[in-house]
Amino acid sequence: MPIKFGTDGWRDIIAQDFTYDNVARVAGAHARYLRAQGGTDVVIGHDTRFQGEGFARVAADTMAAAGLNVHLAQDFIPTPALSFAVRHLGAAGGVMITASHNPPPYSGYKLKGPYGGSATPAIVTEVEHALQAQSGPAPETPGHTGTLDVREPYFAALDALLDLPTLRQYRGRVFHDAMGGAGAGWIEAYLTRAGIPATFEAIRGEPTPMFYGVNPEPIPQNLAVTMTRLQHEAGETFAIVTDGDADRVGAVTAGGLFFNSHQIFAVLLKHLHDKGLRGRVVKTVSGSGIIDRLCAVLGLELLETPVGFKYITDAFLEGEQDPSLAVLMGGEESGGLASRGHIPERDGIFNGLLLLEAVATSGRSLPQLFADIETLTGFRHFYGRNDLHLQPGQTREALSAQVSALTELAGRRVLDVNARDGVKLLLEGDAFAMFRFSGTEPVVRVYVEAQSQEEQERILSTATSLIRT
Repeated sequence: MPIKFGTDGWRDIIAQDFTYDNVARVAGAHARYLRAQGGTDVVIGHDTRFQGEGFARVAADTMAAAGLNVHLAQDFIPTPALSFAVRHLGAAGGVMITASHNPPPYSGYKLKGPYGGSATPAIVTEVEHALQAQSGPAPETPGHTGTLDVREPYFAALDALLDLPTLRQYRGRVFHDAMGGAGAGWIEAYLTRAGIPATFEAIRGEPTPMFYGVNPEPIPQNLAVTMTRLQHEAGETFAIVTDGDADRVGAVTAGGLFFNSHQIFAVLLKHLHDKGLRGRVVKTVSGSGIIDRLCAVLGLELLETPVGFKYITDAFLEGEQDPSLAVLMGGEESGGLASRGHIPERDGIFNGLLLLEAVATSGRSLPQLFADIETLTGFRHFYGRNDLHLQPGQTREALSAQVSALTELAGRRVLDVNARDGVKLLLEGDAFAMFRFSGTEPVVRVYVEAQSQEEQERILSTATSLIRT
């Protein structure tokens, strides 16, 4: 069975293609790559998915037999904590058994680099080559497997990044919807440890491989429970939402309103800038135009990459080598965000706490902070997305060609076509429609941004109909 690496490692359906044997194949190839780089240690963890512990143990046994010393988490762990552990321990790499936001039947094998972040495209390519080779030299001696407990060092690292005196003055309410995933208990534990007196309430805080009957992705169709719970809340109150492995962040504000990833990106970017931090900003091609406008107003250089956090990681690593290229913040449409001073990795837990810091510092709610940014930039943000399964007979190539040939969409002229990743049609009136094929599922994602809700819905409906017909 061919194993296909996508935007962040390998994902497949449990017991169909994601099996113990195939995990051992990938772990063996990964181990050969790490050994070839002179590596001696690797960190392995898993989320709350079915058989996560078993798959992690298979990876650990395989890599130890290949001569690596394994640090194995004994319970579910958030991906950002696993990535932090790689850097903290000086390991050669890391493995996170997770399918992130994918449906419950999926699991996955995320590759982590020695810097504590998503494996770069170069690393992924080398592991793929090792997988194709199928074998390598046997180690002179096997490695050993030990336990991993990184919560306290990870929390100490957050202490150095957050404004604890301000957070300790916050007396409001904060919710955390872990969606049954690996972030369960972590934000509450940090607030208690740091002496932050916010009134805390957990939503879907018990870990479960079925994620309470939804896909563990912080988007509106999966957040009805949280939106209902906050419907009668008021003021600055909001819920932090983390996905299945807690590397992505979402939010629901008072009144039960969804606060999307682009809004979070903008608020955190402005907050970091207000704290006096500077650097380049990196966004993926599916990101909102409000980030472009905000960077222009703040005088920050903006880079655009294909979808996939590994490309943002590349920019962070470039900045670590050359301080003049340092990245202040990087983010993607799916809620993966990273900022200067932390690991070059998405971290839903840290970003949720940073949102709390922005609210505590300003005394304003998240919607108010975003409205300030809209006024500052003169840009209105209305964004929508549909995920559509490919129909029988539809091919990526044919659909891409069809969309690329359009000269207008929903009555809006096409001003330019961006083919950096999928097909993005830049439309008159500060709007866009983007069509991108998933690297992990037989799905085409349609993204639309416009300057009014009515316009966004009209363009999204028209763009969707192109795929449905």
